[in-house]
Amino acid sequence: MLNVGALREGYVLDHIKAGKAMTLYHDLHLDKKNCTVAMIMNARSNKLGKKDIIKVECPIDELDLDIVGFIDHNITVNIIKDEQIVEKRELKPPKQIVNVIKCKNPRCITSIEQGLDQIFFLADPEKEIYRCKYCEEKYRGMRNK
Repeated sequence: MLNVGALREGYVLDHIKAGKAMTLYHDLHLDKKNCTVAMIMNARSNKLGKKDIIKVECPIDELDLDIVGFIDHNITVNIIKDEQIVEKRELKPPKQIVNVIKCKNPRCITSIEQGLDQIFFLADPEKEIYRCKYCEEKYRGMRNK
């Protein structure tokens, strides 16, 4: 049995699709933050068969949960304070994401203005389609579904 210690304050990201923890680690920029991170990969799961788990010890306002919701809103987020789960948060696809994905339209203003934020809005909540705020180009990249 693998035992990873309790967190004083932070997050436990659970029910991550197996093999996706490293992608989430980079998308959340955990490599650039001064946080303690534990990743468990390919753990047994009754719900998914196999899953990944990420434990992040950091102040609870430090992570952008909209990024997690954009990548996979089925991930379970447990918020920890004083070594106790104080909240279980269910995620939804965010209405807007900033500087997470880039517009691929070469005529978009974001291709010319280098300092401009890459802003995408949720155009179709049913199909989870995001579009560029400036040119309305549809995001065609692969999310971690």
